[in-house]
Amino acid sequence: MPNTSTRPKRGRRNRRVPREDPARNELVSRSLESAQQCLFNQDYGTAFVHYLLVLNLAPVLKDFASESFRFTLFKWADELDSLGRIQDLFDCYEQALELFPSDEVIINSMGEHLFRMGFRDEAAGHFHKALKLKPDYPEAKENFYRVANWLVERWHFLMLNDRRRNHKYQQAIQKAVEGGCNTVLDIGTGTGILGMCAKKAGAAEVYACELSKTMYELACEVVTANGMNGRIKILHMKSLEMEVPKDIPKRVSLVVTETVDAGLFGEGIIESLIHAWNHLLLPPQSTQDPSRPPSQAGRVIPAGATVFGMAVQCLEIRRHHRLCVSEVGGLTTAAAGELHSPVSCSSEDDSTEPYTTERLSRLPGGYTPLTEPFNALDIDFNNVQELEGLCSREVSRVRLPVTGEGLLDALAVWFQLHLDQQSSLSTGPKEDTCWEQAIYPIQTPHNFPLRPGDELIVEISCRDAYLRLCSVAVARDGRENNPGPSGNPNPSLNAEAELCSALACLGTEQSSGPRDYTMLECAEMALLNNQPYHDSFRRALAKLITNLKDARSIQGPSKGQGLEVMPLTDPPSGPMDPGPDPFYVLDVSEGFSVLSLMAASQGQVKAYSSVEKTQHQAVLRRLAMANGVPEEALEFWLNQVEDEQAVLQRPSREKLWSAIILDCVETCGLVRQKLMEKATLARCLLEDGGQIFPERIVLYGMLVESDTLLLESAVQGQEPTLGFNIAPFINQFTVPVHVFLDLSTLQCRHLSDSVELFILDLMNTNANYTNRDVMVQASASGRVTAVPFWYQIHLNEEISVSTFNQDSHWKQAAVVLHQPLAVREGDWVRLAVTLYILLDECISITMTMEAVYIYK
Repeated sequence: MPNTSTRPKRGRRNRRVPREDPARNELVSRSLESAQQCLFNQDYGTAFVHYLLVLNLAPVLKDFASESFRFTLFKWADELDSLGRIQDLFDCYEQALELFPSDEVIINSMGEHLFRMGFRDEAAGHFHKALKLKPDYPEAKENFYRVANWLVERWHFLMLNDRRRNHKYQQAIQKAVEGGCNTVLDIGTGTGILGMCAKKAGAAEVYACELSKTMYELACEVVTANGMNGRIKILHMKSLEMEVPKDIPKRVSLVVTETVDAGLFGEGIIESLIHAWNHLLLPPQSTQDPSRPPSQAGRVIPAGATVFGMAVQCLEIRRHHRLCVSEVGGLTTAAAGELHSPVSCSSEDDSTEPYTTERLSRLPGGYTPLTEPFNALDIDFNNVQELEGLCSREVSRVRLPVTGEGLLDALAVWFQLHLDQQSSLSTGPKEDTCWEQAIYPIQTPHNFPLRPGDELIVEISCRDAYLRLCSVAVARDGRENNPGPSGNPNPSLNAEAELCSALACLGTEQSSGPRDYTMLECAEMALLNNQPYHDSFRRALAKLITNLKDARSIQGPSKGQGLEVMPLTDPPSGPMDPGPDPFYVLDVSEGFSVLSLMAASQGQVKAYSSVEKTQHQAVLRRLAMANGVPEEALEFWLNQVEDEQAVLQRPSREKLWSAIILDCVETCGLVRQKLMEKATLARCLLEDGGQIFPERIVLYGMLVESDTLLLESAVQGQEPTLGFNIAPFINQFTVPVHVFLDLSTLQCRHLSDSVELFILDLMNTNANYTNRDVMVQASASGRVTAVPFWYQIHLNEEISVSTFNQDSHWKQAAVVLHQPLAVREGDWVRLAVTLYILLDECISITMTMEAVYIYK
């Protein structure tokens, strides 16, 4: 029957509209006003707190306040950074990301702070996340490229593209596993390729360890993509920290590793194998018990190595490691004292590295062998007693017959890696290999001439598990020349006397205690040896000073016009020669530079150098005294400014600069960060007629076909990696710009003439642009794989220097195309050249070129 109840049915309540909270709204309004006032007063910390309160109470205001909030965050973070309040800095970023979890700008900025503080893995994660949120975000893209070079070094690509190396390792591992080694540990697994080889060969248990967080995560992805997830256990740790049964359940029967560098021992293979034999590997096969099955005995792949060496003459090595010139930019260098690079086998300084690395076959100017290759060392990685006794071996001496005439510049070293009794890999200079050679430069202030019939005496040791080779003497005409005290260089010495003088320097550390020398970085040494560069600067400076003197003689002293930028401190008053006001010149070059001294030598110039190291300042003072430059004509600018970040400021409250020298191009071949920002500020600090050096930079490039650049930039498919799917994962760390190139020796085909790509005008901002289309005509048929580029640095209208010549201390760079472009002779290619000026806390310039279309 129908419901006769008079009680009405309960219907759904209407949703209550939230009431306005006047007190809350008032607090939000007042806090927002306070935030804006604090921001105006540059009280960024208080402004940040107010913005946090506003946006937490009123999330609806996020879109309105996001730009101001970002600006406040970045300014406050900079203050915290300068105060060393690192935890507070990251706490602020965490609070900001709670409000804006998908803000790519904040995420990228936090990554920049992480990178500057050395947290490269974490920084890479933030840059990568920012790129996922906004793939075309240029700041995050460049930052990721920058950190990618640190996280995944370029040799990973070469190594994975080395089919011969990968195949030989696979064969040796397969043979060992099929022979009974069914438990395997891959030390320093990298992408996991050797561990996957072991699993594919049938190993029952495979373990791998990797210290780098980036490479560990990469290996986990690769192993999963190849269907071996759960079948290979990957540990994020050093092998030296591994224990049984904590990390692996039992000792293994096979260790595979390739933790070797160009000098064989530089990546710590000796220490890691000693630990493995003592803690992780089964005991080795014993001759007393040959019946023990391989599964119950331990072994290592590679089984051992033989190290070879050879004495060489090479101008390119010489000019990067010792002073080769007696005069530079009109200054005599005799008073500089002994200068050399930080690469030395000397036992006096633990901060030096015993060797550097080079690919001998690609050194500009080539090299000349002075001896036949010699056997420097044999090592058995399956003999733990031999490994443990390596560092305590007595120093051995070998006598090398000299077969060629020339100057001894270095000992070049390579090795043959014995994977097992049948298979080996060579890293020799004539081999097509992913390895470079180790270079032990000769560190003497004199030339070291050798001739056929001499015997070069070399000492070989393994102190600190580093292989060390030192040339100590030469035997000539049956008599060994023993080292003695060194003398001053004398260019008039004959060959016999020059040899004796060089020998004296070689032995000083043995006979008369530590030598007094000054260390310059390899790039600084090559710069000092670059005479055309300094001669060009000397002529340009002389012309400017002459023009300014002429202008003053006509018009009288000029106060100059410029933006009022007050200095943090005035330079201390000191004795100055009476007479006309000096011309003020500031050199803000990176590292060691003599340009300020060259300016001071012009007369009537007060020059300021930004050289910071005490030893380097002492060298400049000695050179000044020897070249007749008054002491008061050269000052060290960083000794006088309180904030190193504020280098560009007036020389005094009443004065402006006559010239400011900027360091524009990095040795690697890229334009320096913040260059345009520095140029903008520098222009405001110049007197009338003053100049920035250089005034203009012109970028040149060409089309080339180079398989070498492709192999060094990305893994080329699955064929070189034994069919394993590795390329898509490691190629995430591919960077479009390849640096530190020697274009003169790069294996490539030129597909066009050189063309002008871009101009940066440091004296005229209005002349600059951000992008440009350049038409390039192919002069030959082929595949365009890269666009190498270099710079013509114009000091003034008449004088310029190139970063691409035989005397240059600079290397070149190249944009590598993701997809090679097929061209025929006569085709036209349009290159879209873009200048990115990153406006966040760092300003840098990146050249990106994309081949867009081809037409006849």
